[in-house]
Amino acid sequence: MTDTAASPVGPLVTGAEIARLAGVTRAAVSNWRRRYDDFPTPAGGAANSPLFALAEVQGWLDRQRKGQEMSPEVELWQALRAAHGDQMVAGLAMVAAALAGESAPELPDDIASRVRGLARTESPVDVVNGLTERFMDSARRAGSDQVTAERVVRAVRHFAPELPSEAAVFDPACGIGVLLLSVASEAGTRCYGQEVDGDSARFAQLRADLLGRSEVRVVAGDSLRADEWPDLRADLVVCDPPAGVTEWGREELLLDSRWELGTPSKAEGELAWLQHAYAHTEPGGHVLMVMPASAAYRKAGRRIRAELVRRGILRQVVALPPGTATSHALPVHLWCLQRPENTGNPGTNRTVRMVDLTGNSPDGSLDPRPGQVADVPLIELLDDTVDLTPGSHLRSRHRDYPGEYTALRQELEDRVRRLAALLPELAAGSGPGSLDGATTSVADLARAGLVAYEGSDPVSASDQLDTDYLQGFLRSSINARRSTSASGTYRLDARGSRIPRMSIDEQRRYGSSFRALSAFEEGMRKIDELSRQLAEVARDGLSTGALAPEE
Repeated sequence: MTDTAASPVGPLVTGAEIARLAGVTRAAVSNWRRRYDDFPTPAGGAANSPLFALAEVQGWLDRQRKGQEMSPEVELWQALRAAHGDQMVAGLAMVAAALAGESAPELPDDIASRVRGLARTESPVDVVNGLTERFMDSARRAGSDQVTAERVVRAVRHFAPELPSEAAVFDPACGIGVLLLSVASEAGTRCYGQEVDGDSARFAQLRADLLGRSEVRVVAGDSLRADEWPDLRADLVVCDPPAGVTEWGREELLLDSRWELGTPSKAEGELAWLQHAYAHTEPGGHVLMVMPASAAYRKAGRRIRAELVRRGILRQVVALPPGTATSHALPVHLWCLQRPENTGNPGTNRTVRMVDLTGNSPDGSLDPRPGQVADVPLIELLDDTVDLTPGSHLRSRHRDYPGEYTALRQELEDRVRRLAALLPELAAGSGPGSLDGATTSVADLARAGLVAYEGSDPVSASDQLDTDYLQGFLRSSINARRSTSASGTYRLDARGSRIPRMSIDEQRRYGSSFRALSAFEEGMRKIDELSRQLAEVARDGLSTGALAPEE
């Protein structure tokens, strides 16, 4: 990333940021670049991800009457992004230090002046909270796991136990402190955090200081390898640990006393963090751990899961709705642990509560419906796999096999009846294939401003071109062969593909048929999926005795 000290053009912005500034789509910005000769040329970045001078973009938007006036906070954010790029947390920490009255000599002069200007009209708390929200939104859009997702924070807060007055809360991988400060929001709650990234730890502490949270202490360091709070015993430990990290220090920590449930394998770093968190609870203390769904059934973690169950430590497993973790598409669980009151003795609970919210909206209620929760006896969990996936234990308890089978069968019959009606009426053609006549490449259409891109898919950007017609011919076997290499590898090359030249009325006629074919294909996919579901319900129902063959 080009920074402001090395570049005379000042802050740089991406095409996506230009779109947000102007209140338009990314495709519109791409069209502007092609259609307007005076659109600013890239001032940095790469060919596939160019960066533009913010001042030039603002000037162009104003001249074209396409711009929107930016607030001082947005200007500060853009300047920070230009100066720090992927190291944005370092810039946020510098700003927080300046707002807290600390010396921040590393802060560039132009950014320092913007901070001083903002501080004259807004409180330091509002400024740092605004920047934090922008950072979290940016991390979410980029699919970054630097910050615990807001939906995950909401779930942890929902399932966290009520804390006593002056309770101690610990987060051993606290990042910029979002989860820690959200869960321990009550004044008087003692908060302790540790974070391996020094800039994140510094920003978390400075943000807490600006919020007036004098009881918050965040330190930098690797909590597994170099625990800065070895004697801390908390009422609640919350943690969204690094996912999929194999280099967590297993070799040097093989004989560590924290592994009282079993030594985690190299691939089970999350179970190392879980035991580290558990080691920091006092008798009766709780742990709420964000875990990948695979940790509930992977073979390498079976022994540790069995000990959690056998000792009565595991109280609840919650399968959160899809989309809860915005940094990736993988499902996540929330494991809720409690240390027995009498140290060394097993817990008294004889069940584990299983909650399956995977059928819910990620922004919907987190209170389970009756069919989404069950208290499963420990003995049922302690089999050869020790599978802690909630859905595995709820399905057989609450499933209405006769009702499901009847409903699925009826839906399948209805879809099959409607499927033939989706096919377009097609007659014999009167000449050579349309692609054998006069054609135009998609690249030429794009240069002419008739085509834009939504992701990798070309779409019409003009009333002279029909999108269904365009995409229908792109999916033809002739264009598919153009996109297939000699080794047989297929990769769509839309720019090199060609479509026939036709009037807009002819395009719409073809487009209507292509659209009908797409609907037919989608209907077939749904029937295929429905057929598999129906066979699974029938097979499981027969196996469990919930269904029986008619006499």
